Amino acid sequence: MTMQLFSIYRTLYPKERYVWAQIRILRETDRAILVDAGMETWIPKSRICGIRLKKNAFEVYVKEGAVG
Repeated sequence: MTMQLFSIYRTLYPKERYVWAQIRILRETDRAILVDAGMETWIPKSRICGIRLKKNAFEVYVKEGAVG
């Protein structure tokens, strides 16, 4: 078993974290979506890893910090 939890590589290059963020879609173009999640933000469609509808609210799966 390797000591992956305490490796120097993981300390220098941490894994990217993705989160589900609740949003309200304001406008959509062919390349990006304008969303409201506390503030209006354009999210490129290439950065969105998933979209779901949960309890009548849209959520997107994006890199942590990408949405307000």
